[in-house]
Amino acid sequence: MPELPEVEAARRAIEDNCIGKKIVKAIIADDSKVIDGVSPVDFKASLEGKTIVAANRKGKNMWLVLDSPPFPTFQFGMAGAIYIKGVAVTKYKGSAVKDDDEWPSKYSKVFLELDDGLELSFTDKRRFARVRSLENPVSVPPISELGPDALLEPMTVDEFYKALSKKKIGIKALLLDQSFISGIGNWIADEVLYQARIHPMQSASSISKEDCATLLKCINEVTEFAVEVDADCSRFPSEWLFHYRWGKKPGKVNGKKIEFITAGGRTSAFVPELQQNTGAESAKAAGKRQQVKVQKIKHNDSDSQEEEPEIEETAAGKSKVKQRGANTKRASTNKKSKESNSDDEAPKKSGKAKQNKSSKGKGGDQKKKTRGTNTAAKRKLEESDDEEDTDDNDASEQDKDQNLSSKTQSKGKKTTKQKAEPRQTRSKPSKKQK
Repeated sequence: MPELPEVEAARRAIEDNCIGKKIVKAIIADDSKVIDGVSPVDFKASLEGKTIVAANRKGKNMWLVLDSPPFPTFQFGMAGAIYIKGVAVTKYKGSAVKDDDEWPSKYSKVFLELDDGLELSFTDKRRFARVRSLENPVSVPPISELGPDALLEPMTVDEFYKALSKKKIGIKALLLDQSFISGIGNWIADEVLYQARIHPMQSASSISKEDCATLLKCINEVTEFAVEVDADCSRFPSEWLFHYRWGKKPGKVNGKKIEFITAGGRTSAFVPELQQNTGAESAKAAGKRQQVKVQKIKHNDSDSQEEEPEIEETAAGKSKVKQRGANTKRASTNKKSKESNSDDEAPKKSGKAKQNKSSKGKGGDQKKKTRGTNTAAKRKLEESDDEEDTDDNDASEQDKDQNLSSKTQSKGKKTTKQKAEPRQTRSKPSKKQK
């Protein structure tokens, strides 16, 4: 599709062949999707009898300066192209008109005949282009909303680095944003990122100043060279990614495998071996938020101390490693206590009761520490026992709960067991009587 070099080649062709000539005839297509904001009749009247004074460009937009306004402006879209009969204008991939096709083409949207017989046509096969008639093209959208032109208004390294540091989106998406920098399209973005060895999805704010300088240099060199050869891709250097990115299946460039991903809403070619995402954050591409993904590495069933970490990948692309050290045994104990049945709970309670007894003589401070660390686990076990004793252990009686918990922690759970059996024997006759 036409990008800065292709539009600049069209502008130069008009500048070389049409400046100073009068428009004697204009044919405007009846296509309101492409011819935007003006009727074919009014557009035709605004062109005929006017002299072409200059041809200007910013980004991927071009406009003709006539001896009086309004001026025709051309937003090339995905397949817009300028053709001049008898003049070789660079053709790019996807251009609609061939040398042996009818003239003017059936895809012609604006046809101009000049006073020396020269004929010019703007075509658009896919109808994504926009042609307008404007009094002052640079003062209204879309041209007024464009960022600095990648060729005519190059940034300094400091300006470029400062601008990128404020953008927490993928670098490919940012380069395609015409309000940030105008003129860069899909193939140029892929090319400069490949040459700078930067992953298309890397967050712009995470790129170092050194890599920013390399990327800016690649942008300047690629656009200048492509413009110098009039966007003739057959003259692009053989080592450029451009020559290998168009196949339906991934190919290779300089012996390295090419892969395709979606970045900035566009199919993007890159070389994983050379372009790695080294940023601290993954980019949020095409305005989409990544869902939180959690990967848990399975731990060995053995009690080995060398356990693998748990890796948690967040939506921002950050990975947090949670080392399982001293908390591992505690977590596994809690998990087993929840999954175990009522038959297995009894030996666990007696074991914990013995531990409480052994720690009883170590002083009040040590008791409090032991109670604090085991309070959560013990309360869960106590709740399962206390479900049978709803009369004596009502949740609303906070004073009784505190006394019970302190007695249980100091004396163990033998007390609860001894009391539980006679209460169960008392409750059985009452049910039979009912």
